[in-house]
Amino acid sequence: MTLPEHTTPAPLGPTLGEISRWHEHLRQLHARLRPHFARPEAHQHALRYLQAVLSDIPRKNGWQIAEQARQARPYGIQRLLSAAVWDQDAVRDDLRALVTASLSAPLPCQQEPADEAPFPVLVLDESGFPKRGRHSAGVGPQYCGRTGRVENCQVGVFLSYVTARGHALIDRELYLPEDWCADPARRLAAHIPEAVRFATKPELGQRMLERTTSAGLPIRWVVADTVYGHSPELRLFLEKQGYAYALAVPSTEVVCVQTRTGLLLSDVASIAQQALRAQEWQRLSQSLGTKGERLFDWARLPVVQAGVADGRHWLLVRRCLDNPNELAYYLVWAPPDTPLPTMVQAVGGRWHIEEDLQAGKALGLDHYEVRSYLGWYRHITLVLLASAFLVSITVQSHLTTAAPQESVTCTALIPLTPSEARHLLAHLIWPAPTGAPLICQWSWWRRAHQYWAGYYHRRRRQKAG
Repeated sequence: MTLPEHTTPAPLGPTLGEISRWHEHLRQLHARLRPHFARPEAHQHALRYLQAVLSDIPRKNGWQIAEQARQARPYGIQRLLSAAVWDQDAVRDDLRALVTASLSAPLPCQQEPADEAPFPVLVLDESGFPKRGRHSAGVGPQYCGRTGRVENCQVGVFLSYVTARGHALIDRELYLPEDWCADPARRLAAHIPEAVRFATKPELGQRMLERTTSAGLPIRWVVADTVYGHSPELRLFLEKQGYAYALAVPSTEVVCVQTRTGLLLSDVASIAQQALRAQEWQRLSQSLGTKGERLFDWARLPVVQAGVADGRHWLLVRRCLDNPNELAYYLVWAPPDTPLPTMVQAVGGRWHIEEDLQAGKALGLDHYEVRSYLGWYRHITLVLLASAFLVSITVQSHLTTAAPQESVTCTALIPLTPSEARHLLAHLIWPAPTGAPLICQWSWWRRAHQYWAGYYHRRRRQKAG
């Protein structure tokens, strides 16, 4: 409907006053981190780092962060990641507490039956960070999900917390391949602590789940892809903790299921072909996407454990509507009588971590240029904290902003997103520096640094030759 020309839509939040208070909220969050820093200088640099991460600078590396922070040189920012004394794990714990406080409370006027809502859901996944050299901790030829092929990269394992209110990353671990763990020279050069030993990705995931459990977060389901679903040790751990799970498994995973004709022991791909009849498939939505419901056909069969189908273990199969030959398989452990739609919703929560990783990369999650083991954790932790801050202010905005009434005098809006909140902060609170002396100073510094870098590179080559 076209608005009358004399009608001016009423402005909807956030207002300029609310946006200015976001800056104060970040300062309050930063103040709570003070006990984790040995010196006030490093603590202050952490605030500058967070502000720069939330800005619109194209690359969140040491030089550009320092320039955005109006510093004359990058040394203070670089020292924050490499040598300053502060506890990045304690900051991670505060980040997790911020996310929990923001996302755990129920939404007003949205009470879901307890037996139908899978939330809160924990999601495990990894992400690759392509690199050119071979000196960054853990770098090497590995599968990189970002590019879909094996290439030289680092791999981080991440944990996301998903509720009806929203979702955010709350933990991280750097995966170190076995060849790195067995190479003392490379370990020393990358400052990898002696206590760090090789751990598989499922073991790193379990480590993060254990921390989350110790922190007392409310958890109902854990979901993950085939890297983690293929690990029987991780599945057993989750069952001992009492967490329902829906873990993807490869088509070659062998299980025993109860069918209408008896027991069937085979790989899950063969089971789907042999044991599922047309009437056993149900069309259900696993989540709501930007283009509507994500619809698939779903079927399940009880899994036999110790000779018994206990009503808790299931093989769940998903079939693509566009290509019926495209199937995905999940092992599910859930309370008895859990309905199929709840399992499907839990599986749908897995895709939120992809959104979280994408949002993190928009904040510079993969922009770092540090090589050390400690530097990786510190950069990643600060970026996740900035992302959690955005999630917290958008959730608060949703709670305080009244929904627009159906009227020709108002404009329909989607809820405020973390991306839009960052855009507002970047342009209204932390714009790029425009002072001529600082811009000229950085031009001089970059050219001087590049000159001396080239000089020492040529000298090393001459000595080697």
